[in-house]
Amino acid sequence: MELGRSGWRAVLTDAAIGLGTSLVVTVAIAMDLGGARSPDFLAYLFAVCLGALMFVRRHFPVLALVATAAGLLAYYAAGYPAIGLALPVAAALYSAAEAGKLLISAVTGAALIAVSTFFRLREGESLAYLLGFELASTAGLMFAAIALGAAVRATRLLRAEQLRTARQAAAEREAEARRRVQDERLRIARDLHDVIGHTIALVAVQADVAEEALDDDPGTVRAALKTIRSAGEEAIHELRGTLGLLRSPGEPEDRAPTGTLRNLGSLLAATRESGLAVELRAEGEPVLLPAVVDTTAYRIVQEALTNTLRHAEASRAEVELRYERGGLGIRVTDDGRGAGRRDDDPGGGSGFGIEGMRERAALLGGRVDVAEAPENGGFVVEAWLPVEVGRQ
Repeated sequence: MELGRSGWRAVLTDAAIGLGTSLVVTVAIAMDLGGARSPDFLAYLFAVCLGALMFVRRHFPVLALVATAAGLLAYYAAGYPAIGLALPVAAALYSAAEAGKLLISAVTGAALIAVSTFFRLREGESLAYLLGFELASTAGLMFAAIALGAAVRATRLLRAEQLRTARQAAAEREAEARRRVQDERLRIARDLHDVIGHTIALVAVQADVAEEALDDDPGTVRAALKTIRSAGEEAIHELRGTLGLLRSPGEPEDRAPTGTLRNLGSLLAATRESGLAVELRAEGEPVLLPAVVDTTAYRIVQEALTNTLRHAEASRAEVELRYERGGLGIRVTDDGRGAGRRDDDPGGGSGFGIEGMRERAALLGGRVDVAEAPENGGFVVEAWLPVEVGRQ
């Protein structure tokens, strides 16, 4: 099995720790500080084995620690020269703590100190020396090794958590980008529906006008054809602008809407040319609307007038815009057939166009209501688009 860059780095680290442990213990053995038995081959082999245990410390940290402690006790039991207590087991204590075995590390260190102190007291060593000097240095070194291992583990876990958080954030950004693309496609589809629907309604009305006046009034025919051509050119312009969004690299909110209330004059003019008298009335101080609200308001008016042209048999309509604090109110009424008698909406407002208006408003937290106008029996579309707006 081939080792990657991190694998080789781990092997070299373990080799360095093992070599350092063996060298420290070998030097301590060679100093021959007391003991009933002089250093021999087995004593130095013990030093080598302590270092070799570092190659299994990553996968078996507890085994490496227990084997080190047991070997150290066996070394002293054999009567070899003193080599200290903390230095031989420091690497094993560090490794166990690094692996998250803090309790085992602490218990093993405490057990070694207790066993060593007990036997050295039996051999007649001074209690004051053992507890007042050597205990502090030995326990301090062991604690330092355990603390270092715990710190390294905590740092590693922190980095792993940061990496996981970064990956999660990247995944969330990607999901949000996909969602925004889907929302943008839905918006474009609705724009295409509104543009085509309104244009077809105008063309159909003007075609009827031209057919009726074909023999008696050539001027009316020419005017109707001119309106049809104008509506077709405007539809093509809007279609090109809408489809251009599909090739635009910008974000949806950075893109200019294809229809806004600024274009309302052209929409009303085209509607009037189709034979429907339309009046525009505005209440309140005009405000600067966010692009998405502006576009939605335009589409709602466009869809309402399209339905009037197609199905209402109306002679006049009125568009009312109410600029109020916190939002925009829209009301479109006509004097044609009521909601309950429209061929496209027998259920009182469940047509696809009306549902599209409701969905658009709902996305902004607003609403669209359709009903029969109580004052003239015609049709009324009322909408409310909440928004925090800035004064122009």
